Amino acid sequence: MGSDSNVPVSRRQLLAGIGGVGILGASAWVGTRDWSDTDESGLPVEVETIDARGSEPGTTRIPTSDTVMVIDLFATWCTPCIEQMEALTAVAGEYSDDGGVTFVSVTNERTGETLTREDIRQWWRRHDGNWTLGLDPDSDLMAALNAGGLPYIAVSDADGTITWRHSGVTTAETLRSNVETATGKR
Repeated sequence: MGSDSNVPVSRRQLLAGIGGVGILGASAWVGTRDWSDTDESGLPVEVETIDARGSEPGTTRIPTSDTVMVIDLFATWCTPCIEQMEALTAVAGEYSDDGGVTFVSVTNERTGETLTREDIRQWWRRHDGNWTLGLDPDSDLMAALNAGGLPYIAVSDADGTITWRHSGVTTAETLRSNVETATGKR
């Protein structure tokens, strides 16, 4: 019994050691990975749009060629997303008559019993949204942009290439500057 009882312990120790090396290797990979680097191979993404102020029901392709696009990822429960709406509203107002710049805000929240489309529309009105509003319940757009949190903003040029991305709240000045760069007005 003495030698038989050591075999399972040794096997367990070996498996634990191998598992530990695997976890250590994965941790090292995560720690050294440049998460801002994406190949954007998942773009463009088609998202459902909803009937709300500035938005019509249907679908839209993100990014869209032939227009500079400001892509905002948000959630109604996200407090920093409210602050981000202030900068978006200010800059969107400057480009409202400019057909060369399109704004789109997309939430990955799932609608159903606890959150309805009407809840999203009310949040949208309350925070002065007035451009295309989309739903991405499977987070396809977040994954394609490699967005790790909310709010998240990206700007694409008229070729559909992402020229700038930002995780967290940004200022109207920074957003405006990156839109101008994408339009070539800078």
